[in-house]
Amino acid sequence: MERQTVKRVVFVSNYFHHHQKPFSDEMFKHLGDGYMFLETGKMTEERKNLGWGLDTYPSYVYPCDIVYKQESFFKQKINEADVVIIGSAPESFIEERKKQKKLIFRYSERPLKKGIEPLKFLPRLIKWRKKNPASCPIHMLCASAYTASDYAKFGLFKDKCYKWGYFTEVKHYDNIDALIDEKQENSIIWVARFIKLKHPELVVKVAKLLKDDGYSFKIKMIGIGPCFEAIQDLIKRLDLDDYIELLGAMKPYEVREHMEKSEVFLFTSDRNEGWGAVLNEAMNSACAVVTSHAIGATPFLVQNGQNGLVYESENVNDLYHKVRSLLDDKEMRKTLSKNAYETMKSEWNPENAASKLIKLFEAVINGESSNACSSGVCSKAEEMKDNWIKNER
Repeated sequence: MERQTVKRVVFVSNYFHHHQKPFSDEMFKHLGDGYMFLETGKMTEERKNLGWGLDTYPSYVYPCDIVYKQESFFKQKINEADVVIIGSAPESFIEERKKQKKLIFRYSERPLKKGIEPLKFLPRLIKWRKKNPASCPIHMLCASAYTASDYAKFGLFKDKCYKWGYFTEVKHYDNIDALIDEKQENSIIWVARFIKLKHPELVVKVAKLLKDDGYSFKIKMIGIGPCFEAIQDLIKRLDLDDYIELLGAMKPYEVREHMEKSEVFLFTSDRNEGWGAVLNEAMNSACAVVTSHAIGATPFLVQNGQNGLVYESENVNDLYHKVRSLLDDKEMRKTLSKNAYETMKSEWNPENAASKLIKLFEAVINGESSNACSSGVCSKAEEMKDNWIKNER
């Protein structure tokens, strides 16, 4: 039998944003009009204010107003596709495809961000098993290192989980060593919404410890949110105004400019951070990252001590000692920065993601080894413990 190739892929999700565009652009380069992105919802005003919105859509994107107005037409396109990728979108769009047992790839962050909640476990088990019958060829693109283990608790997607994520724009610098050398000495950056799960207070607490130990440094915190005033007050109360600068909200390109000038990037979210695309951007900007182990992107992107440092989530002392080790060792900062950049340049980038995903699709369609990619993007995502085990880090 002649080997089948993938020519038509439909991506169905809630809305199209700047973190999806680089990957989708690459898929369009491979497939042309054979690639479609269907929106099924509208972006929130909060996301738009944070710079997630796009002034114009590429030709392959169909906004939700058009999708629902011509729903039967787009459902037909979904049924005719070689592969459908579905993220956060109504299940009705793939019901017919499931009946016909056609290939589907789900796209999900970890579903159990709050852990196993006993009262919700059984209803979720029934619901998710019903949505993903064993008789259907449904696979999982894991937009978190903890996705596979979470779904395994429900007996789902065994040997059908693959490493995935968000693939932000990856810049290629003519002279990465020069970029690193020109960064401001002992400069630290934190970028996030000021909300509880992001733990901006940890940054302030680390700053206080560094100040008390006599370190010279400057921290920039970019973002807004309901915790902003509380953090502002905490900075004043601890007399850290000369050490921490609050810059408010910025456009994505402005954030990248600050990252390019900063040596160290702090990522302090807890397990409620599904992926964390800002980690991609910081690594691509050649920052030496210090990141929480519980963040979805961390285990996929960061190898502790090689291209970044990983600390125990919410453990301020561990975070402090990791940051202090970087301030004490300029050569370590440079090495981790360059390796972080190389990770994005060589592996976790939109071009690689698109080509590897098509390779994976074709391997599955042709009944070949589903382990089409041996490492990195699209390789098998194994079940992973999310408790902190020091000897594994």
